[in-house]
Amino acid sequence: MSLAHGRPYLAIPGPSVVPDRVLREMHRPSPNIYAGELIDMMPGIVRDLKAVARTAHDVAVYIGNGHAAWEAALANAVAPGDRVLLLATGRFATSWGLLAKRMGIDVETIDFGLRSPIDPARVSEVLEADREHRIKAVLAVQSDTATSILSDIAAVRSAMDAAAHPALLMVDCIACLACDRMEMDAWGVDLIVAASQKGLMTPPGLGFVYFNERARQVQASLERVSPYWDWRPRTRPEGFYEYFSGTAPTHHLYGLRASLDMLLDEGIEAVWTRHDRLARAVWAAFEAWSARGSIELNVADERCRSRAVTSIRIAPPYGTRLREWLETRAGVTLGIGLGMAEPTDLAWHGFFRVAHMGHVNAHMVMGVLGTIQAGLDALGVERGDGGLDAAAAVISEA
Repeated sequence: MSLAHGRPYLAIPGPSVVPDRVLREMHRPSPNIYAGELIDMMPGIVRDLKAVARTAHDVAVYIGNGHAAWEAALANAVAPGDRVLLLATGRFATSWGLLAKRMGIDVETIDFGLRSPIDPARVSEVLEADREHRIKAVLAVQSDTATSILSDIAAVRSAMDAAAHPALLMVDCIACLACDRMEMDAWGVDLIVAASQKGLMTPPGLGFVYFNERARQVQASLERVSPYWDWRPRTRPEGFYEYFSGTAPTHHLYGLRASLDMLLDEGIEAVWTRHDRLARAVWAAFEAWSARGSIELNVADERCRSRAVTSIRIAPPYGTRLREWLETRAGVTLGIGLGMAEPTDLAWHGFFRVAHMGHVNAHMVMGVLGTIQAGLDALGVERGDGGLDAAAAVISEA
């Protein structure tokens, strides 16, 4: 007998839950791509994407996932043979660096491990030593989806300024745009990479590259830019066709329009506050459960935890066994411990992740936590008491 029958809940860190309102907007016949409402609504989509990232600068929209946006960003801002400084806080920064290497870019890495955020002092030290300014860009992930580490991007910018270094600051916000606070212009970020399937609550398939005038000038100086990834026609289109270098992602645009309406109706400040409260409820539960046994939040310092996803450590093999129990017995799917260990190692079975990004509310989070507690008890995992009470206390704050 299983209690999983009914509507399943995907609590992995992307793709996130797609709101019914977004699904309804996408459920329509294919539209005309030469005239009509699809063309008319594109300027508003661009305007509202900028509002979510708090920028007055440009955003290019690509048909592709976050990896596609990584490549688009590099293709427009870094030439083969150039050097970049990669600030690694987990699998996704590392993967961005590997992609850069395959594009012929020289990657210098500062590895901060799997439990600590970027240390701006170390960034400043490396940049100060680069007196010839060989480093053309600094690559950082604001919120690593695997480790759930949140780094202080404004502090990274300050470190770069203190070193008087001209490199571009390029930030991956794929996991956390519209979840964790992002102030692109106020923080001095030159380029942002994002995607549709997490905080933007739209199915996978759209990638976004935001860039400012400094990044635009760098692109203008490059000898060549891939014709498809080139952001110039996408941000200065002569017609609708040029926004996407071909056929538009029609139904994704309808879904994105609905998700942006939801975010801006709520207000981006309120969206950030909601994610903060729900994340703290998750942390409160796990902190209570960690009083006994092996359960442990991957990131010890609350200030350095993502408001989009939480990575958990537990004695192996209970990470895998808990995920299997929740999916088959309760209809809840948790995230695997991606990048925390090799899949062939026993340690790989000692991690899982809980997403709280995008279209989530209090009863969804409390429901996930309740089923996790049931799974821990069913598997005989030692834990502390009061996890659900602690989460409820955060939810009930005035």
